[in-house]
Amino acid sequence: MTKPIITRFAPSPTGTLHIGGARTALFNWLYARHTGGKFLLRIEDTDRERSKPQHVDAILGSLRWLEIDWDGEPLFQFARADRHREVAEQLLAEGKAYRCYLTAAELDAMRQAIDAERALAREEKRSPRGPQTIQSPWRDRDPKEAPAGVKPSIRLRAPRAGETIVEDQVAGRVVVVNSQLDDMIIVRSDGAPTYNFAVVVDDHDMGITHVIRGADHLNNASRQTQVYRACGWDVPVWAHVPLIHGPDGAKLSKRHGAQGTEEYRALGYLPVALRNYLVRLGWSHGNDEIMSTEQMIEWFDLGGIGKSAARFDFAKLADLNGHYIRKSQPAEIKARLKDALPEMENGGEIGSALDRLGWERLDAVLPALMERAKTLKDIPAGASFLLQQRPLKLDDKAAKLIDAETKTTLAALAADFAAAASWDAATLDGVIRATAERMGKKLGQIAQPLRAVLTGTTVSPPVGDMMVALGREEALARIGDQAG
Repeated sequence: MTKPIITRFAPSPTGTLHIGGARTALFNWLYARHTGGKFLLRIEDTDRERSKPQHVDAILGSLRWLEIDWDGEPLFQFARADRHREVAEQLLAEGKAYRCYLTAAELDAMRQAIDAERALAREEKRSPRGPQTIQSPWRDRDPKEAPAGVKPSIRLRAPRAGETIVEDQVAGRVVVVNSQLDDMIIVRSDGAPTYNFAVVVDDHDMGITHVIRGADHLNNASRQTQVYRACGWDVPVWAHVPLIHGPDGAKLSKRHGAQGTEEYRALGYLPVALRNYLVRLGWSHGNDEIMSTEQMIEWFDLGGIGKSAARFDFAKLADLNGHYIRKSQPAEIKARLKDALPEMENGGEIGSALDRLGWERLDAVLPALMERAKTLKDIPAGASFLLQQRPLKLDDKAAKLIDAETKTTLAALAADFAAAASWDAATLDGVIRATAERMGKKLGQIAQPLRAVLTGTTVSPPVGDMMVALGREEALARIGDQAG
């Protein structure tokens, strides 16, 4: 019987969810859902000084916003320290680990000696001499010889001869000569389990079959493989995904722009667009660029992961986001906007104003705004005319459209609008056309000044839709402020 596929995402709550971490979570989630397996979540909170509850909340919140769900409850690594030490004690009992009484000063001296020899070898253009890893003398010494008052660490009794081989689904076969690896510490002298050891124990106990993570963890795979073998456990399938780089080819950082997933939410991106964009950063399915979540799940496999770092293209993400905005229903976009506004710059003020006016005011202009928007932030920007106070301040381009003749035209328009049988876009557009024809003017000679006095600018949604959004009283008042 084939074992079910179980993947995991294991963030450290020392900060918010980085966009690279979001992609790692997505890949694990997709592979689990694709295979009908499970996707588990583990919070690696062993760094007690930097791990914060608010970071845990932010990470979980970001995953929920991305609509990445997990199976069961999150597991917290710190709470499992006793289990980690239990396994370490078992390895001690089996002779697969030993207590090391090297002091901090001795370890530091050994590291300095190794570093000095490496530096000298580079200078003399030769291979380093002597051991190039920490070789603890306590591997073969009797613990009875231990100095008084020294608390020991516990080291894995790693093989000195031969090779450790990592068969990676992305990087291929990685061979590490065992003599290049020291006997790694699995429990520190203060009793705290080390990362590479705790991860293996947790992954084994959680039944993880596939470890899909960033390529920066590839060096850990050989050490973790040695722990698996010492414990007599099955080694999981490894898949180390190349990192995300910025547009300039350097590792993605703050100087490239937004990093944290919550920043993309505040910038007005839709979760479906960010998922679609992230899945294409380092994975491909033919030439498909736009794909539904159902298609991602159907198509995702480890063979589609590329070997090269992906470059983050903010313009491409914005275009993709615009596509999903246009494909969405106005009601969904309005709900997304309500949810995201508190996190946007000046969003609280805009949200309060729309609360006062009534969000239904957006309904008339929202479809037109969605056609042009690349992010949700573009929608309140395009609807800013709703929030302006009378009398409107016209920008330079708008002000140039208003002269004595235009004021007369606006006055005629105001009278015709006031007499309109109903206040809907079709009726109001008909009034504009009829007034232009009666006055012998082109439609643009009427519509552009009207747009200017209604919004203070020369760019806006369609005039009829905009007047419906403003309402009869406000629209007529704005026209009247400029009419002759």
